[in-house]
Amino acid sequence: MNQEAIRYAKRALNPFLFKTGMLYKLPSVVFWGIKIVSLDEHSCSVNIPYSWRTKNPFKSIYFAALAGAAELSTGALCQLMLAGKSPHAMLVVDFRAEYFKKADSAVIFTCNQGKELESALQSLVNPGDTTQFKMVSTGFNQENKLIVKITVTWSFKRK
Repeated sequence: MNQEAIRYAKRALNPFLFKTGMLYKLPSVVFWGIKIVSLDEHSCSVNIPYSWRTKNPFKSIYFAALAGAAELSTGALCQLMLAGKSPHAMLVVDFRAEYFKKADSAVIFTCNQGKELESALQSLVNPGDTTQFKMVSTGFNQENKLIVKITVTWSFKRK
């Protein structure tokens, strides 16, 4: 990891800096209480609590809150891989979710595709080059049972 990526990871893992940044960019993340648990060049893990802020009337975590946590686990990994490199634009172009069990406790989403993502981003050599990359984030509860599998397709363009 380059120095800018190391700085990005430290900011993302610092609770005060993370909340401050999210208040400005994604306030729903702060409201839901989502936190980045770990972030390195291999993976990103994000925790979403089970609380009154995330609960729906059916006593499970609202699907939009789950989606936000899953997207953050992939997006933070993307941002880490792009830190310190030439400017890039990134955009979600597809989003798919498979639910397996009721989310009635905290859920940890993990995306383990850092190295694959790095290889995909290396194809962006010239300004205007684009690529798409599917990232899978799996959400497990505290009993280590699979709750949801979310696939986020990111589009990248080198500026």
